[in-house]
Amino acid sequence: MKLVLACLAALVAMASAKVYFSEKFDDAAWEDRWTVGSEWKPENQMGKWNWQPSLSDEADKGIQTGEDARFYSLTAPLDTEFTSEGNKLILSYTVRHEQNLDCGGSYIKLVNPGFDAKKFGGDTPYAVMFGPDVCGTSTRRTHAIFTYKGKNLLTKKNLRVETDNNPHRYTFVVSPDNTFEVRIDGEKVESGSLFDDWDFLAPKMIKDPAESKPADWVDEAKIPDPTESKPEGWDDIPAKIPDPEATQPEDWDEEEDGEWEPPLVSNPEYKGEWKPTMIDNPDYKGPWVHPEIPNPEYEEDDKVYAVCNPCSHVGFELWQVKAGTVFDDIIVTDSEEELKEFEDATFNAKKDAEKKALEAKKEAERKAEEEARKKAEEERKAAEAAEEDEDEDEDEDDEKDEL
Repeated sequence: MKLVLACLAALVAMASAKVYFSEKFDDAAWEDRWTVGSEWKPENQMGKWNWQPSLSDEADKGIQTGEDARFYSLTAPLDTEFTSEGNKLILSYTVRHEQNLDCGGSYIKLVNPGFDAKKFGGDTPYAVMFGPDVCGTSTRRTHAIFTYKGKNLLTKKNLRVETDNNPHRYTFVVSPDNTFEVRIDGEKVESGSLFDDWDFLAPKMIKDPAESKPADWVDEAKIPDPTESKPEGWDDIPAKIPDPEATQPEDWDEEEDGEWEPPLVSNPEYKGEWKPTMIDNPDYKGPWVHPEIPNPEYEEDDKVYAVCNPCSHVGFELWQVKAGTVFDDIIVTDSEEELKEFEDATFNAKKDAEKKALEAKKEAERKAEEEARKKAEEERKAAEAAEEDEDEDEDEDDEKDEL
């Protein structure tokens, strides 16, 4: 009977598994499926998106930020609106930095319905923001942000980020038991509780504002021994004394050099600063603990995971100093099985070829740089030789004129 129930549960789960959105950018019609937020910023501040082939396959395309120091905005509707309650949320996509990334975001958002796609930007409300953000050495992290009751909540954890030129797969999983998991290239890099790693709820207890530490509270555990006093003559012993072994140099001239004084050295009899012995304080009451009371602002919520109520779009709103980031193979689903099938057909199927193609590209660039360096060196030597020949010709002409 247990086996039958388990099989039925598995069948129900399979039947309910759903892909709400997937995008591979492999056909030119991708532009019809996405809307550029062209009105977010002035036209001269908005960057253009390129339709970019992968390193290993011309037919495998992604979209790329195409202009330096620009804002980028792009949204697409989900095939079906996604509601979090009772469902696992899986948001996964691939990021590849062709540039040497110095400052720029490459995160993705899940957006609630009712916004203007042409004006989609940094001020547009969203449900989830996830993905890499790098700027210098101060910001190097993968963001995981929820919007809860109108507030954007950042995770307390510093999530790992990849900044090399290889494609990397970023996956965010949020479960109905209020747990989460972050994966990079299929590897779990962080997991835990939404309650522990975000400030969804106010604290249950707070310090009683009506209470304060009594003025006569003694919280010094140790005090100087009142029966002790500094020994007589303690301060008469100096820390430094003239070096008894030093002698005046033979060439010392008092008229020119002044009166000779031996250098100072540490006094072996110096005992340092006198301090009385510390003893237990007989009046010590221990550390004062501020009494707590129930927080009137605390509200129980066992569904903080349900941030999509619903989510209708995926979107990018970015700023990049150096452009060149490629985005590809996006999926929004509630099924680990659907995610695996999608990743096996996309990222996992081509990651090795992409890595080899990148290595080959870098090697070709290295050789080209080496050839350019050699050519420049040869041209420099040739110029120097020509200049020497010209100087010799001028010298010969000068000799002829003298004759």
